Amino acid sequence: MERTIRYSKKREAILAAIRGTSCHPSAEWIYQQLKPRHPDLSLGTVYRNLAFFQEAGQVQSVGVVQGQERFDAVTTPHSHFVCNCCGTVLDLPDICPERGLERTVSTQYGFAVQRCELTFYGTCPNCQDQNFKEELLS
Repeated sequence: MERTIRYSKKREAILAAIRGTSCHPSAEWIYQQLKPRHPDLSLGTVYRNLAFFQEAGQVQSVGVVQGQERFDAVTTPHSHFVCNCCGTVLDLPDICPERGLERTVSTQYGFAVQRCELTFYGTCPNCQDQNFKEELLS
């Protein structure tokens, strides 16, 4: 039995908020951005719609950063950089996981791999500059 998806202004606004930013937002960030224009919006509605969009392949989870799951509307293969200091998540569109890696892992270990993600962790230039300035002052 096929499920009918009803049109929803809130659902449309949630997807537009994710697509309209490169910050890889959390559900809480989306909620805070939309609440002034949609006073009856609940955080639960945001979470349910994020799950719906993930299932539909319209957004992907980047993972948990500083205790909050972060989302990306860019679903084509690309890598990310996560700053361990400020929590910024950046796209690295020119760095993709090696082609065929999923097949290699599937063959070697017997897994049914659906996708592969590559994420780099470290310190962004802004935090490096801030740390450098703090070291100079101490």
